[in-house]
Amino acid sequence: MASSSSTPSSSSPPSSTPPRVYGCVIGVQRGRTVEIFNSFELLYDSTTNSLDRAFLEKKQELYKKVFPNFYVLGWYSTGSDAQESDMNIHKALMDINESPLYVLLNPSINHAQKDLPVTIFESELHVIDGIPQLIFVRSSYTIETVEAERISVDHVAHLKPSDGGSAATQLAAHLTGTHSAIKMLNSRIRVLHHYLLSMQKGEIPCENSLLRQVSSLLRRLPAIESGKFLDDFLMEYNDTLLITYLAMFTNCSSAMNELVDKFNTSYDRHSRRGGRTAFF
Repeated sequence: MASSSSTPSSSSPPSSTPPRVYGCVIGVQRGRTVEIFNSFELLYDSTTNSLDRAFLEKKQELYKKVFPNFYVLGWYSTGSDAQESDMNIHKALMDINESPLYVLLNPSINHAQKDLPVTIFESELHVIDGIPQLIFVRSSYTIETVEAERISVDHVAHLKPSDGGSAATQLAAHLTGTHSAIKMLNSRIRVLHHYLLSMQKGEIPCENSLLRQVSSLLRRLPAIESGKFLDDFLMEYNDTLLITYLAMFTNCSSAMNELVDKFNTSYDRHSRRGGRTAFF
């Protein structure tokens, strides 16, 4: 479930606390599986606790032209917890979706919290004191990314620094990341090695499933030392060196060409003054 392109909008009066923002989430629904792909803002009047239906219908019509397969799945708001007035908005959207979702986004920063500050509620009908009432119930969700998002993140990660950093800066950042990955791999191998030694000494019970996984991993290692692997590795290594040498020769030829052009231009000026002519 992924939510993006949220443009907050609210008609609440200014106050000391940040005003709440509201919007609709759109996507597709297949049975009990709901996928949220996009969202758009809503205009909400806090004095009358009502939505601007004309604005909602207009935005829904515009998004329907661009995303014909997307439907309004629910709405979102900001806050630390669901409020009683939220049920009024929830009921107002039931004519568009019989069972809308409520996505609550918590804007407060909690450095100790590891999960995303997002809570998704469903509405269920419960009988309280003999009266049927709708209440919010938490729903589980997962965050997924599509191929376009992964490509975008990878592209941003490889952009040049905004302060005009050189290629050496990029190489240092790349090598730092590689060093961290190798360091993490080494630490995990040490933990696994210590665990196997403790298992061998009888300090901890033997776990056959883990031993089978380790054995499967070790059986892959001799393949790296095979003759075919060495031949393929040397061929790829030589090809890389050849490409590097060709790139170096190209740069040298380009630099020499620029030097010759400057040299000829300089001596051409001298020849016009009666000097000796030299050319290449």
